Amino acid sequence: MAKRNRAITARRQHLKSVMLQIAATELEKEASRRETEKQNYLSEHCPPLHVPGSMSEVQELCKQLHAKIDAAEEEKYDMEIRVQKSSKELEDMNQKLFDLRGKFKRPPLRRVRMSADAMLKALLGSKHKVCMDLRANLKQVKKEDTEKERDLRDVGDWRKNIEEKSGMEGRKKMFESES
Repeated sequence: MAKRNRAITARRQHLKSVMLQIAATELEKEASRRETEKQNYLSEHCPPLHVPGSMSEVQELCKQLHAKIDAAEEEKYDMEIRVQKSSKELEDMNQKLFDLRGKFKRPPLRRVRMSADAMLKALLGSKHKVCMDLRANLKQVKKEDTEKERDLRDVGDWRKNIEEKSGMEGRKKMFESES
């Protein structure tokens, strides 16, 4: 049984080493194939540069290179616009799909601990200096005396107040002061 296990293990190791050798040769072939493809592409699209001797020929070469750069930039811009349009269409289609299903995907939100000052600075930028010290912005309100407090202050001793209001004249004064 032990011999059999050793034989199986040895066979596995041998197969593994053979597979690694085959993979290494395949990688080398792939690298050489890519290099030849690169050389073919460069020879086709980028002919060798010959620098002319006179100034007019150099200027003509610069104009040709500038025209090629403009053409490449136009292609790049067109492709970027196509990608933006297609991504916008995909977003619209996904939104329509969610609407048709009746399920709305809620975006994952993170809890952010940020003070009011930091939030305003993030929203308004660093050019705005805003302070959210709420206590500093509060106005101080002078407490006005209410009528009850005035009455209590004016009353003084309660015995005097009762004596003044007793009888008809006291009631008359009370009605006069209310109106």
